[in-house]
Order: sequence, then C-alpha cells, then structure tokens
Amino acid sequence: MNLPDGPQTPSLLQTVQLIAQPTQFLDNCRERYGDIFTTRVLGLNSPPVVFFGNPDAIQEIFSLPSSKLDFRKATHVFEPLMGEQSIVLQEGHSHNRLRQLMIPPFHGDRMRGYGQLICEITEKAIADWTTGTTVSIQNVMPEITLQIILRVVFGIEPGPRYQQLEKRLSSLLDDITAPLYSSLFFFPPLQRDLGAWSPWGYFLRRRAAIDALIYDEIKERREQADVFRTDILSMLISARDENGQPMSDVELRDQLVSLLLLGYETTAAVLTWAFYWIHSCAPVCETLRRELGDSGDNLKPEAIAQLPYLTAVCAETLRVNPIALICTPRRALEPVQVAGYHFDTGTILVPCIYLAHRRPEVFPDAQLFKPDRFLHQKFSPFEYLPFGGGARGCIGMAFSMFEMKLVLATILSHYQLALVDPRPVRPVRRGITLVPSGGVPVVVARHPTIQPFQSVPVRDYKLTKKN
Repeated sequence: MNLPDGPQTPSLLQTVQLIAQPTQFLDNCRERYGDIFTTRVLGLNSPPVVFFGNPDAIQEIFSLPSSKLDFRKATHVFEPLMGEQSIVLQEGHSHNRLRQLMIPPFHGDRMRGYGQLICEITEKAIADWTTGTTVSIQNVMPEITLQIILRVVFGIEPGPRYQQLEKRLSSLLDDITAPLYSSLFFFPPLQRDLGAWSPWGYFLRRRAAIDALIYDEIKERREQADVFRTDILSMLISARDENGQPMSDVELRDQLVSLLLLGYETTAAVLTWAFYWIHSCAPVCETLRRELGDSGDNLKPEAIAQLPYLTAVCAETLRVNPIALICTPRRALEPVQVAGYHFDTGTILVPCIYLAHRRPEVFPDAQLFKPDRFLHQKFSPFEYLPFGGGARGCIGMAFSMFEMKLVLATILSHYQLALVDPRPVRPVRRGITLVPSGGVPVVVARHPTIQPFQSVPVRDYKLTKKN
C-alpha cells in the first residue's frame, strides 16, 4: 500500500486537533502535504484516514462500486442520535430503498408548497424586533430552523405536544452542540449509563422522552390517515417501496431524527454565516437588497428562489462555509485504487468538501468572498459539492437551499441590519457544525426604501486568517 504523506504525530493528538480546530487542521495538512493526505484521526489504533480535495480523485471515489465500501463503520458516531435504521447508516439495498422513499417529498411541487409556511414562520420569529435593539443571529436562526422542521417535516401544529417536543429538542440540541457534551459521541468509552445523573445516562433518558413524543405523533398520524396532509412525515407514512411495504415506526422515527439533526443546526449555521458575509460586504448587501426591492412586495416563494444574486450569495456562503466539511467517509472492504494510490482493506477514504472548495485552480482568490463567481461560471459536482455527492448526496439539498433563500429574503425585506462588531470572525465548533465566533450580533433598523435594482460592483473581501 502506497499511502499519501501526512502528519506523523500521535493518533490521539490528531483526533483532538481535528475535533477542536478542524479547519486549521485541514489547512495545515493541505499546505504541507497537498490536497491528498493521510491522517490517523479515529483515536487510538486508528486505521489510515485519507482526505481528498482533488476533484478528479473525488470523482473516482464517487464512482467506486458500493460493494467495495463500508459506510456504516465510518459514521457510527451518529448512531446514538439518529438510530440504527437511519438512512445515514444504511448500505446497499437498504440505503437505496430508504432513499427512494424519502426523495419525493423534497422535490418538485411538493417542496414548493412549503414555501409560504417557511416565510410565515420566519416573519413570526422576527415580529417583535424593534429599531435600535441588538439581536444575535446565531441565537435566532436555530429557533427558525427548528420550527420549520417541526411544522414542515414533522407536520406538528402548535399545541401541547409541539411545545413539549420543541422544548425537549432545543434543550438536547443545545447541549449536543457544546464541545464537552458532543465529545461523548466521538469517544465510545464515555458512553456508559451510570444513572440519570451521569452524562450518558442523562442523554439516554432525554432521548427516550423525545422518542415517546415522536412515536405518539406517528401513531396518531397513522390512525388519522389524512390523505390531504402535505407535511413530510405524512408523505413518508404513505410511501411504499417496490414491494408495497411502508416504513416501520422505528424507521420513521430514525429518519425524522436524522432530518432534524442534519437540517436544524447545520442550516442555522449556514444562515448565520450568510448574514455575517452579507453585512460584512457593503456592496454585496446593497446589490442583494436592490434585487429584492426590484422584485416587489408580492413575490411568491418559488420566484424568490429563482433570484440570481440571492442564489449566488447562498452558493458562495456554502462554498466558504459548507454545511459539512466532508462527505460521508468510506471504509474500503477490499483493496481499491484512487488517484494512483493503492489502498488496503480498512483504509478510510474521505472526500473533503472544505478542501475542494478552497482550490485556487478551481476558485481563483479562493480565500475571498465573491458571490459573482456563481453568476458567470458553473462548476462540476466534484469541484463544488456543499451537500456531498454521488449515491450518498444529501436528499434535502433542494429543500435546504429553498429554506435558506426564503429566510434570508424575508428578514432582509423587513429590516436593515448592521454588524455590531465589523472585525473578522473565525470559525468555532458548535457540535457537528462550525459557526462564526461571537454569534454575529446585529443592530436592527426598519427597512428603508430600496432603490431600483442596478448593477453594483462587488469588491473582494478576505476571509480571516484565523482558522
């Protein structure tokens, strides 16, 4: 086996560095070893973990037969949260079956039907903002994205169960995003139930209380069998596979929790970054606001989603700050060859979104925030892949982009915001995501009259060097 070069420090140290400062670790490795390198970041006795930022290599990995790869063992850290039936942990026919059942609600006319509700949830969340007050964008965005998931995905209307689920979920998710608590999931030896007051025991009991609420909702929904409901849970309940079989209650629970975890904090984090970049770059903000103003007050959600500059701003935010730094890791079940290297059984292959998005050969001035690059050029799915790719690409990609655009457009159409602190921020870990340091506090002002749209040159804005 001819492994690419990589750091020679102890495995445990590499693991801690990747968990604590992932972008700095990846940047340092890329600068020293190139865009393909070998690490040992799965703790003691870690197998080789090879990161790939080269588009050609990523394409090769996506093209490898799934029979040669194991996805579950490389993503086992998510099982206590998502459940063993989660689509994230499935392989082969089981993965394909769940994917076929889950894709329809996230595309086409069904997805567009969620637009008005997303806008209404956002408007309600910001209704009490007053001129001159300071708001933390990092605190507001999770509130909005959690409500969107509960209403659009779970289909739960406000009431006792909604309130209980919102309270319990927000509490658990807040704790999961704390560095110390989240370490429980990266280090299995810490997962010991020593009673309700032990960290793991406390987690298990909170999870059980949330599961009880979810199973009650599933049971009630099955009994109602309302064919006119359009929320995602109702569609998943009515979905049937090629053999005419529905999902079991456990499968439904695990997919709902997976969608929650993959679409709650992640989307909130990207929205927080978007507000930071928009308000760090005055011409970007001005151009975007003029595009929204020129579109009129009665623009429908599906029309908002087609606005070119809004789309470019979202795309560039996802390039600089992708929802995930990596695609789903793959463990080789037999020797494979990628990019001229021969990898033995057991090697972990990691297509790295973060590295691919920083290649100067693909994105000139990759360290600059430049939405215009998405107005003038299209990139291959191996160069730009904010939602992963191949057979393991995120099924909620279109929904996430749709949600992101509507939340941004709704808030920017109601208020003018200004950063409290204009200094550059750095990415800091919040659970499985990275958010801007400081929480992006903004001062709120009522939206002034927007001038008709006209082209405004966008200057280059550098990312902070502090990763």
